[in-house]
Amino acid sequence: MTSIAIIGLGIMGLPMAKNLVKAGYEVTGFNRSQEPIDALVEAGGTGATSIADAVKDADVILTMVPDSPDVEGVVRGEDGVFANAKAGALWIDNSSIRPDVAKTLAEEAAAAGFGAVDAPVSGGEQGAIDGALSIMVGGSPEHFAAAEPVLNAIGKTIVHVGPAGAGQTVKAANQLIVAVNIQALSEAVVFLEAFGVDTDAALKVLGGGLAGSKVLDQKGQKMLDRDFAPGFRLALHNKDLGIVTAAARSVGVTIPLGAAVAQLVNALVARGDGALDHSGLFTLTNELSGRD
Repeated sequence: MTSIAIIGLGIMGLPMAKNLVKAGYEVTGFNRSQEPIDALVEAGGTGATSIADAVKDADVILTMVPDSPDVEGVVRGEDGVFANAKAGALWIDNSSIRPDVAKTLAEEAAAAGFGAVDAPVSGGEQGAIDGALSIMVGGSPEHFAAAEPVLNAIGKTIVHVGPAGAGQTVKAANQLIVAVNIQALSEAVVFLEAFGVDTDAALKVLGGGLAGSKVLDQKGQKMLDRDFAPGFRLALHNKDLGIVTAAARSVGVTIPLGAAVAQLVNALVARGDGALDHSGLFTLTNELSGRD
């Protein structure tokens, strides 16, 4: 039985950990707050008192934390993964971070005697619960092959996209597409409501044509219901769009739509709405149109 440690039991990390337990793995989890650890224990996993405690006997280590500095903090230092995991362990980073940071940390992992892949995920909270995440993986073919059985327990579409850092590059492109689609859907819903159209019927027929998308399927009803409970927080999408815009600038790529949506997301976060689901982009579009 493969022993897995997972660091970060948040909106995504906890259901991922539970699915690993269901798949028959021996799962130990650590989180900064205790409640998610207790939930993992209730689901059949084991709780750890620290990162070092979680990883000491693990064959595979998953990290699922918010941002680049968080990942660096988890793997580096006296209590970190690199100082406490056993030789030959495989580190899978499911976080969404800067591609250059992912590449640097993969090099540090190799120097410390560990395998490493960057494997950010897409699909939101429901995808994590259903074990249906899309996972884009960067790293060597050998490390991808070692990680694939574990990733199959948490995802549905698992694709090796290139060397270290490539997974994060593809995830950045994913976040660009999703943000622009959410903004387009927000504008469409405001437009439909302004004309008094039956919006339920409208979204149904739109979903069956070329305008159909997973964004429409998963976020359209949330906008109609004004239900912005977080499945993926605006604050995190704001972070991701910062990664996209900086990376695009570094290689001279112009992303006019992405840059505009990044500013709208940043405005919502700046005014205190970062805890809303990213479908909460609708609220600003609605307000700019002078509607309730």
